[in-house]
Amino acid sequence: MPERSSLWGGTFDITLEMEDQSIENGHRHYYDRSAYQSPLEDEVKQGWLLRPAMDMEMKRKKKKRCFNINPTVLIRTLVVVAVLAGFVALVAFLATHRHHHRPPPVQDNYTIALQRALMFFNAQRSGKLPANNNVSWRGDSCLDDGNGYLNGLEGGYYNGGDAVKYSFPASFAMTMLSWSVLEYSAKYETTGELNHVKDIIRWGTDYLLKTFNSSADTIDKIVLQVGKNSPENCWIRPESINYPRPVILCSTCPALAAEMAAALAAASIVFKDDHKYSKKLVHGADILFKFATKGEGERYAGGSDPPSNFYNSSGFWDEFVWGGAWMYCATGNSSYIDLVTSPGLAKHAKAFWGGPDHGVLGWDNKHAGAQLLMSRLRMFLDFGYPYEEMLKNFHEQISEIICSYLPGSHNFKRTNGGLIELNHGKPKPLQYVTNAAFLATLYADYLEATLTPGWQCGAKFYPKDEFRDFAKTQIDYILGRNLRHMSYVVGFSDHFPQYVHHKGASIPGYIKHQSCQEGLRWKESKKPNPNTIVGAMVGGPDKHDGFQDNRSNYNFTEPTIAGNAGLVAALVALLDGSKTGIDKNTMFYAIPPFSMSRLPPPPVGKP
Repeated sequence: MPERSSLWGGTFDITLEMEDQSIENGHRHYYDRSAYQSPLEDEVKQGWLLRPAMDMEMKRKKKKRCFNINPTVLIRTLVVVAVLAGFVALVAFLATHRHHHRPPPVQDNYTIALQRALMFFNAQRSGKLPANNNVSWRGDSCLDDGNGYLNGLEGGYYNGGDAVKYSFPASFAMTMLSWSVLEYSAKYETTGELNHVKDIIRWGTDYLLKTFNSSADTIDKIVLQVGKNSPENCWIRPESINYPRPVILCSTCPALAAEMAAALAAASIVFKDDHKYSKKLVHGADILFKFATKGEGERYAGGSDPPSNFYNSSGFWDEFVWGGAWMYCATGNSSYIDLVTSPGLAKHAKAFWGGPDHGVLGWDNKHAGAQLLMSRLRMFLDFGYPYEEMLKNFHEQISEIICSYLPGSHNFKRTNGGLIELNHGKPKPLQYVTNAAFLATLYADYLEATLTPGWQCGAKFYPKDEFRDFAKTQIDYILGRNLRHMSYVVGFSDHFPQYVHHKGASIPGYIKHQSCQEGLRWKESKKPNPNTIVGAMVGGPDKHDGFQDNRSNYNFTEPTIAGNAGLVAALVALLDGSKTGIDKNTMFYAIPPFSMSRLPPPPVGKP
């Protein structure tokens, strides 16, 4: 398929030649190497030799004719000398600087898509926006959120297109972004996005700290949600909202609290150099986890999270494993590793059971993420007894899950265009695909870091590059290599969704005040959105690779921060890692050197 140029800096062909190209303002330039070649060395020497020869000739003629100097000849001679001197200086300058002024290397599509995907979070910010937010059609919004609750609930992120702040998917998004930073900070640094992604995480964690009494030692409630789906027949920009935005609290919500603990714990490692803030995050994570489990761990006998219209948790035991693993990484407290390697907790979580959603990482299902995180502990730290058996089980489970993603497996179907159907043909598939791509790439990098050439999947051995190749095919599909030749990331390539389900993007930015009814004309408009919500990954196609670019059909066209977090993680993982693989040590900075304080019991029948 021939390469198609992109107005936004991307193409449908993912592999690009890296030499002699440069991108400026979204356009590619090609450079001719011959234009940067310096003259031959003999020519340079000849230039330097001309001047002494001419001086000698002038002296000879001067002795012969003394005072009889022709002014015209003198002027011409001086001009020639000046020109030659200038030429020699130019040659010397080019010869000296030719290696310092090569065109910058071209940005590959994953880098461009990563930069776009991070921009989406800027468009989702609530509250008083920072000066560098860089989304021209967004402004301050919902500044009175949570007035009367602790110190207020201004800030945070709108989850999707309807200006509601859900704590559950927001926490998962921050956990995934933090995980990607801890593994690939060098890659973020190379792309110039490290400070940006850390700023995005901090905006989220600052808000999460407001959703409970983070300065206390114990808590009895946390914020589940701020705002609700706007009144019926209401379509309005966040900046124009003037209807009540309720704060929904919960006093028994183990899944949400454990996920929030995971988010704050992971972020505390990201910000470990800011000791005061990191300590604040760890404290908040600690009291959240105690609130989640009531301090009972695997013996928890409390209730489940309250039902809501969206983002209901189907269970909380997987969040206990997930949150506990992150708490151990953030604190090094052995009580957490004791908990997450407890066979009883794994049994409650059904961590080793099958089922249609086995291996599908998402905001409601943390099994695969927790298993890979626990496997990381086993692969890079030597625990031994009494943890080795359970860590080995986690490692075997995640290996089977990663194997199930490969084309040779029959666990998951694929569309005709090659998209893996992790949610079995249900709507909004891309959020799960990006998470799987991240897990598969990270798994391959763990194998690389431990000098493991590949893995045995059933009867076949797969080199580690096979897992990365799977991830590439899925991300390439999302970026445009699909049957529709459409990028499902807005603003990437020249063919992307124009009718994104997003109230802010669908209403012109110059409209400052508007009622619910007045906004309906923008919802029903047949024209594309006036504002491009750059970097937003929409819900995605159906199981037949079909897609309805329809503003009213949110299953196809609504983006979410949870989905975009997985996209960001997968993209940074897939950046060229030949010199910048994973960071093996930072994630374990709080874990003390392990000493085998407990010896395994003697074999049966021996003293």
